[in-house]
Amino acid sequence: MALLPEARMVVDASGTWKLVVLTGYEPLEWPAYDFGRIAPLPSVAERVAVLAALGFTAREGAAWEWDVTATPRRIVYAKVPVRPVAEHAAVPVSGGAV
Repeated sequence: MALLPEARMVVDASGTWKLVVLTGYEPLEWPAYDFGRIAPLPSVAERVAVLAALGFTAREGAAWEWDVTATPRRIVYAKVPVRPVAEHAAVPVSGGAV
């Protein structure tokens, strides 16, 4: 079981990269950001900026890792354990790169 909260970046059903913070609450309440593109792959710096805008930062010593789901339709995604930060700016669910 993943240590929550955890940020995941995956190609969304729309065909673009989306970053979602799994918080343990209902999925509709998960903070999310759509990069609005498939290429180029959002850089680590872009992901860090989006996480900060969503009110999270990577846990100390944590780094982005790639993983794959165990389902028959295997989905590749990047993940990192995160923690909330005290102050943050709101980011819309969809938008361009940060």
